[in-house]
Amino acid sequence: MSKHVVVIRGEDASPEAIDPSVALMRELALPIDWSIAEVGEEAVRNHGAAFPAEARELIDNSDTTLFGATSGASSRALFYLRWGKETFANVRPARWVQGMNSPLADPGSVDFVIVRENLEDLYLFAEGDLESLEVLDLMSPTARKKIHELAPGKFAIKAITEMGSERIARFAFQLAQERKAKGYQGLVSCGTKHNMLPQSDGLFRRVAEHVSQEFHDIEFESFIVDDLAHRLVGDSGHFDVVVLPNLYGDVLSDAAAALAGGLGLAPSGCYGESYAYFESAHGTAPDIAGKNIINPTATLLSGAMMLDYLGFGDSASGLRSAIERVYEKAQVLTPDQGGSASTTDFCSAVESEL
Repeated sequence: MSKHVVVIRGEDASPEAIDPSVALMRELALPIDWSIAEVGEEAVRNHGAAFPAEARELIDNSDTTLFGATSGASSRALFYLRWGKETFANVRPARWVQGMNSPLADPGSVDFVIVRENLEDLYLFAEGDLESLEVLDLMSPTARKKIHELAPGKFAIKAITEMGSERIARFAFQLAQERKAKGYQGLVSCGTKHNMLPQSDGLFRRVAEHVSQEFHDIEFESFIVDDLAHRLVGDSGHFDVVVLPNLYGDVLSDAAAALAGGLGLAPSGCYGESYAYFESAHGTAPDIAGKNIINPTATLLSGAMMLDYLGFGDSASGLRSAIERVYEKAQVLTPDQGGSASTTDFCSAVESEL
């Protein structure tokens, strides 16, 4: 049966990475029907709304979505893909291959995956004025004042739930099992600030430890998150699957991308119980929009993750191998990787390797 993929091109330089990447994947001649969903400014012009009903219907009737980066105009579609579809697990691999422009003297051990809880934590977007907390009568043991007495100022709610923590932990352990079957070590590392936040981060850690008892073939360890950050840089080869609450996962996955050579190399996939979407981890790069030099590697690797999800594992492996050969030859690389090739030149080189 054919699969249906919705493509959202994004803003600024994002379409310059999306368009040739999709064209390349079309050349794989897989049973995939591709649709472009109009969202953002283009949708406002043509439909009168940034996320029109037509785009939502395309997503609802698709098997998955390939999303370009957004600078705001397409964010309503992104919010629907994340919270509307409850794609709770953000998977961000960090892997170096020969030719990638890593800042490390010896980046050969950079090959791990960050699994980030995608819906909770501070990303509930629940903020407000400190004065409004007077009704709660909350005391700060450090400031030794009622929270509302610290006003004027703002607050943000950090919420960690048992359900959210359990399902992301189980996802991480299942991923570790899949990786172990491929030769990886079978280790899940958890990072939290449980020493300072024993209620919220402590819950995440306790739930992850509880879930670990179901997976006897996978090792489990936990770190205070700032110690984990240090270890990721200083001893990246130690890690396999790293599970983190939302905000820490967002920050440390970008740091992990830098170990490999930059955000232009960083793919991601967001998985739920019944839907997933895929997007590069980088932003829209407005400073290079229109120059045809954005690195499409992150988009192509996100596409490979998408092909795996759709059941086209051989094609996904072939696409990854072709990308790796382009880097190993180091003849057609984009400026962020020390080369002078254009975005389309790089995609053409990958196609030639296929």
